[in-house]
Amino acid sequence: MFSLIPKDEKFFDLLDQQSLAILQGATLFKDLATHWQENHPNIVKLRDLEHECDITTHEILDKLNRTFVTPLDREDIHMLAKQLDDVIDIIQSVSERMLLFRIKTTKDDLIELADILEEAVSIIPKAITSIRRIDRPKRILDYCIEINRLENRGDRAAERAIGSLFQKEKDPMEVIKWKEIYDSVEFAIDRCEDIANTIEGIVVKYG
Repeated sequence: MFSLIPKDEKFFDLLDQQSLAILQGATLFKDLATHWQENHPNIVKLRDLEHECDITTHEILDKLNRTFVTPLDREDIHMLAKQLDDVIDIIQSVSERMLLFRIKTTKDDLIELADILEEAVSIIPKAITSIRRIDRPKRILDYCIEINRLENRGDRAAERAIGSLFQKEKDPMEVIKWKEIYDSVEFAIDRCEDIANTIEGIVVKYG
């Protein structure tokens, strides 16, 4: 329907920007998990990226307070901005934990989880960009379904990783450290599913 008050499309640009940033973060983390060392340059890169994402999130929320008509419900934009920021916060936090825990070598289970995380995050920019064309709901929902499928894969991978940890690791401190790392990466994958659920809700509302 024609409106005399134009909707501010900049929100889509900012959400696109944020989704691409968390994809960059997931890629940096996968490389970090695969080639771990305490002086890995991606640790600093993730700190900088997390700070940039905080700025973008603040810009989105500030714009929400100053914009009369938004392209989506304010609650949906706010939720997406927060969930996207959560993903990069968790990723960056895991890298800091690995440094704090003085992790010496990586594990195949962590690499698998990092790979699933990157794969799930790689779909988010496609899904968010597709919201601009809400009249094509099937494509958007297909992206959401794929993210949900990867979240299930992440759950199974985390279960195997923790099971293997308790079976093979003899040092209780190492068990505590690695369990927290695995749980955190799984939580980041879970947040991807939360994003997919929010997008699916938008499709139902506007489709």
